[in-house]
Amino acid sequence: MSWRDDVGRDDGGRSQYEDDPWRPAAAPGRPASHPRRRLVTPTRVTLAIALIGSVLYLGYAITVRDTRQIPLLASGAAVLGLVFGALALAGGVSTYRAGRDGRMAAALGFAIAGGVAGLAAAGAIAFALVLTLAYRP
Repeated sequence: MSWRDDVGRDDGGRSQYEDDPWRPAAAPGRPASHPRRRLVTPTRVTLAIALIGSVLYLGYAITVRDTRQIPLLASGAAVLGLVFGALALAGGVSTYRAGRDGRMAAALGFAIAGGVAGLAAAGAIAFALVLTLAYRP
């Protein structure tokens, strides 16, 4: 028995997560190697705040009726594109992790959501570039 076999074990030889109600069920033929991840992570909170903030800013930019409107729309669309790009990246990471853990349905869902976020990012960045090129002060 190496020192690694004792990591996470108490005196009874049982895993510290054995009685954890949040521990996921093991896939057939594979033991569950880690407890269930938290649903609220700092990355998710940051992306949610950034998404809501950029959508609200874009909504404000639409209501402005003066010479600042086009630059405000362009900057709002650029930030929204960056947020959707980060969501697409997070979807790719989640797809990899779910596939590695054997959760194929979740991996497919993350891949589709990440792909949609990637398309939205490309559209928002393209919209920002068009507005930037079309702006004449």
